[in-house]
Amino acid sequence: MRDSKHDPLARAATPAAARAERPSAPIPAPSRPEFPVRSNLGPAVRATLLTLLLTGVAYPLTMTGLARVLFPRRSAGSFVADANGKVVGSELIAQPFAGPGYFHPRPSAAGDGGWDASSSGGSNLGPTSRKLRDVAAARLARLVGENPGAPLPVPAELVMASASGLDPHLSPAAALWQAPRVAAARRLAVERVRALVSEFTEGRDLGVLGEPRVNVLLLNLALDRRLGAPELPSGG
Repeated sequence: MRDSKHDPLARAATPAAARAERPSAPIPAPSRPEFPVRSNLGPAVRATLLTLLLTGVAYPLTMTGLARVLFPRRSAGSFVADANGKVVGSELIAQPFAGPGYFHPRPSAAGDGGWDASSSGGSNLGPTSRKLRDVAAARLARLVGENPGAPLPVPAELVMASASGLDPHLSPAAALWQAPRVAAARRLAVERVRALVSEFTEGRDLGVLGEPRVNVLLLNLALDRRLGAPELPSGG
């Protein structure tokens, strides 16, 4: 074993080893990154306000203004007036017609009594629901009883409500199916009623979108204007 006091190699190595073992200067703890909150808060608030003004004020006002100029009637709600100029409804929202001399719209589950524009929606009843089957059976029996001269089967859309409950249209087939009842109640030839249905049948949008349809409200108003109002039942 070498004596470090007399061994030059040991004496030369000792200072380096000692230096390596000596504690170095204390390392400062890492400081947390500083976020200039005040300098960033201003731009963030300004960007938020600008986005709010553009998307929440400027854009809606611009689109509304353009719609009122380009499509004044539709942008106002597509309201429909009768022969006296009184607003009686909208082309976009179905309403009930109960008299035999009028075409009836699709059933509705919107609201307690149906056709409630403030409560649009379906019944949420599934295909296995007993309640749905009972409701459909009752509607089917009523339709057959009210339309003795109509052929079978009954169009499905007259039995089942739409998803919104406010569908203002019927298919031409569903409207024509009701034509015998309407003609009998108004004491008209059924051909005249069918011709009116054909006249008010709307085609596909742009020739390819959707299906041919009939607006029930417009059709019923045309019935009164052109063929006269139906006779009231005796004692009514």
